[in-house]
Amino acid sequence: MFDLERWQEIFDTIRKNKLRTFLTGLSVASGIFILVILLGFGQGMQNGIAKEFESDSATSIWIWTETTQKAHKGLNPGRQIQFRDEDYTTIVDKMDLNLDHKSAFYLPQNITTTYKDDALIYRVMGTTNGAQFLENQDMLEGRFITIKDESQVEKVAVISDKIQREAFTDVDNPVGEYIKISNIPFKIIGVYKDKAGEREENRIFIPITTAQKVFNGADKLDNLVFSSPPAANFDEAVQQSITLKTKIDTYLRQAHSIAPDDEGGIGINNQMENAKRFYALTGNIKLFFWFVGLCTIIAGVVGVSNIMLIVVKERTKEIGIRKALGAKPWSIIGMILHESVFVTAISGFTGLIFSMGLLELIGPNIEVDYIVNPSVDFNVAMSTVFLLVVAGAIAGFFPAWRAASIHTIDALRDE
Repeated sequence: MFDLERWQEIFDTIRKNKLRTFLTGLSVASGIFILVILLGFGQGMQNGIAKEFESDSATSIWIWTETTQKAHKGLNPGRQIQFRDEDYTTIVDKMDLNLDHKSAFYLPQNITTTYKDDALIYRVMGTTNGAQFLENQDMLEGRFITIKDESQVEKVAVISDKIQREAFTDVDNPVGEYIKISNIPFKIIGVYKDKAGEREENRIFIPITTAQKVFNGADKLDNLVFSSPPAANFDEAVQQSITLKTKIDTYLRQAHSIAPDDEGGIGINNQMENAKRFYALTGNIKLFFWFVGLCTIIAGVVGVSNIMLIVVKERTKEIGIRKALGAKPWSIIGMILHESVFVTAISGFTGLIFSMGLLELIGPNIEVDYIVNPSVDFNVAMSTVFLLVVAGAIAGFFPAWRAASIHTIDALRDE
């Protein structure tokens, strides 16, 4: 039931203590504001990291060659390891591995690429049909390299959307056009778009068999890429990926006589391990944000408690009169609690509205490295406000209990 007299008393108290009330409310509102903004940017970091890992298949394992650093089996350190087709076929066909996608890359050296009379300064990479999925690419026009292209050593090429915009301005669709790689014509069969953005679109893909045969690559490979199938949960996916990485690493080290503890020879990048580290980091950062925000809120709640103590002191004689007229202790406590809850609730919702409004306004427009669309779940934000109100009630309870405990005679004598 709405008690007009009680609320009039609250407004009168706030008016008498308007400066102290304003500063306390500002402290509480800023606490909620800071907490919500920090949580929003914590979520923005998670969104940004998730987008970074979209550049390749989330469960992919990329392997490349390096120079050995340790002697092993009579072989000196400083050997440059070279992958061969046999390495790839053994992993794919002879090892009992649970693979989802697979591919290999050969990068021709000292070649030139032209379209008509214009030079194309883009990287040419020989690869297999599985690269599209491992690179997380969508086809905008035409198709990607197929198994048939590889088996028949076709002179075909797949370019990116960026290359189409920059080098094929005079045609609507570059599919069917020809580019020359070291003066050998290659027919464009498709245009891809990489989900990681333009930074991954400076590459032209051709069949790996064609790259090896035409550009004197023999059976050389530069990169091996594999991915594990989807798992039931994140932890299982990480463990599955680590198992796959370990088996492949062990085989390649044995096949190329690389010491098990040699940090060189073979380089491996496991996306799932990277994701686990980054997500753990963002989780710790969000915990820190919670700590900072809650400390700010606690400071505001302490301010509410202090102002309630001042209110009790200033209204001691009034409280004595109320008790003399028969007011019960719980009615005195309720009077002080009303004021405490009112200040924290109004301040909390004010901070919430401003912080949520700011995130809604600027969040969708923020897209920098590792921070994308900062936002916060509305239910989480509301929960913090209700928690604040409860904390405000607790903060007001002790001054209220003190007010209710004052003896009537002592209160009436108070000057």
